[in-house]
Amino acid sequence: MARCYSGPVPRKKPLPQIWLLSDARSDAGLDAALRKLPRGSGLVFRHYHLGESQRHARFDAAARLARARGHVVALAGSKRQARRWGADLAYGPGGDLVPAHSLREIGRAQRALALVLSPVFPTRSHPGAPGLGPLRFRLLAARALVPVIALGGMNARSARRLNWLRWAGIDAFAGAEQR
Repeated sequence: MARCYSGPVPRKKPLPQIWLLSDARSDAGLDAALRKLPRGSGLVFRHYHLGESQRHARFDAAARLARARGHVVALAGSKRQARRWGADLAYGPGGDLVPAHSLREIGRAQRALALVLSPVFPTRSHPGAPGLGPLRFRLLAARALVPVIALGGMNARSARRLNWLRWAGIDAFAGAEQR
């Protein structure tokens, strides 16, 4: 299968404001969700549920569609794996986009291109778990030295409520949640 390598995103290029995170439950609708994303958004391809070869093949197909729409593509994995697979960025600890849930994790992410702070609001991914809420999210985000992407119960409506331009969603582009 042909690789979709376009090289790393130059650090001078602005980060996308809107990101889609993929997972097992969103796989069936991933292609439709990528088409719904505003042009020039970002995809964080996770798909931890697949074996290595299946995951790689699914990544290639998703990356091809994402790039056709002008999206930046991040692979959940090491920077080395992201380079090998032709991703623009790596998502995860030590990656370009680093997930953070606490002040300690924010401190560890200061060399990243951006951090993904979550969960802002309660999510389907973690039923019953509380979100940070807007105030705590803003207090934590203010401690970051890199751009912060809000995640957790995020869609266009909650991004407006939070008054935060950079956000990521898992279910946000699956249907009615996009409003």
